[in-house]
Amino acid sequence: MNNSFGNAARLIGAGLRALLVLTLVTGVIYPLVITGVAQGLFSNKANGSEIKVDDKVVGSELIGQTYYLPKKNPDDAEEASVADLKWFQPRPSNGLGSNSVNTQYSLLLSGATNRSGDNGAVDGKCPENAEEGTLCAQVLGAKAAVIKDNSTATYKVKPADVPADAVTSSGSGLDPDISPEYADLQVHRVAEKNNLDVKQVEKLVDEHTSGRTLGFIGEPRVNVLELNIALKQLTEK
Repeated sequence: MNNSFGNAARLIGAGLRALLVLTLVTGVIYPLVITGVAQGLFSNKANGSEIKVDDKVVGSELIGQTYYLPKKNPDDAEEASVADLKWFQPRPSNGLGSNSVNTQYSLLLSGATNRSGDNGAVDGKCPENAEEGTLCAQVLGAKAAVIKDNSTATYKVKPADVPADAVTSSGSGLDPDISPEYADLQVHRVAEKNNLDVKQVEKLVDEHTSGRTLGFIGEPRVNVLELNIALKQLTEK
């Protein structure tokens, strides 16, 4: 009996010692080492890839932002947001809807709509009278808005000029980048709204266009937040 009790006590003691050691190694030492390495070698990425202007954080290069005019009634949740057309606009950011848990903050839930590419299509094409709520209806509505918003007195956007990322959201709904084609399409409108020369704005887009990662991964892209920061600096000169 005493022998059995002694064996049980030794097993329990060994288990507790193993628990303590593993807790220290995996729960304290390992996280501290990884955190130290991340802060020492990849500080910017470890802290959220923050973008600062005058030492003030204005966003992250990884998360897209919307650029809307102030609401007439900030307390009216039903009032539609209107794009502020003096800024470059990001991809549509429908995500999974709006935040309904903590209504103190106006948040967008990240995620895809999970609608198939032919949602609302007829014979493989989106009809002009696509059913409301379908992907086809969203794309057609977004396309019409892009054409209308970006056409100026001297520059008319053609339907064939509208790239896919101008009318569809990314898988996360929060893509911070747009294609150079979509940025170029917005140049004339941005120049007109800010009383700038088109060549100035085109140069700005070129300077903020990043190539493929390692030269072959992904597509060329333009970070909208960084581009708009540069635009603001240009208009303040």
